[in-house]
Amino acid sequence: MKQLHAALAAAALAVTALAAPPAQAEGEIIKVRIMSSDLAATIAQGAVHTCREKGYQAAAVVLDRAGNMIAAQRDTLASRHTLEIAERKAGLVVMSGVDSGDMRKNRDDIRPELNQMQGIIVMDGGVQIRVAGSLVGAVGVSGAPGGDIDAECARGGIDKVRDILDFAD
Repeated sequence: MKQLHAALAAAALAVTALAAPPAQAEGEIIKVRIMSSDLAATIAQGAVHTCREKGYQAAAVVLDRAGNMIAAQRDTLASRHTLEIAERKAGLVVMSGVDSGDMRKNRDDIRPELNQMQGIIVMDGGVQIRVAGSLVGAVGVSGAPGGDIDAECARGGIDKVRDILDFAD
């Protein structure tokens, strides 16, 4: 009986070790990629300029991977509310790890509940910022007539720094 318990304990330990996240397997100190405030500001400004080129006054907010605001830009005539909406769109991306439009399509069944949470809103216009496959943050845009256009503007901001993101190690 003791041998059976020992064998089960060993098997459980082996399964637990295999299921452990890679970061714990590497040690107690975890390396994290963080974008600079200058890079975030360039993304936000690029997003606002992309919307302006399309004829829309918008705001853009860039959050880091933890949901902290790094940069915000509001075009001259954009409503003050666009900043909060843009931040909440980016917040949904940070929470879910996918673009806000994809999250809206995939989980529209829980949209009302998610919209009650502080710091997120289920609307198109939030886009991931990734480096080497890792989420480093998100940009949210608000102000264009439709979240699909907001998302295009957000991608325009990311495109302004695409070379930096693609070649970061």
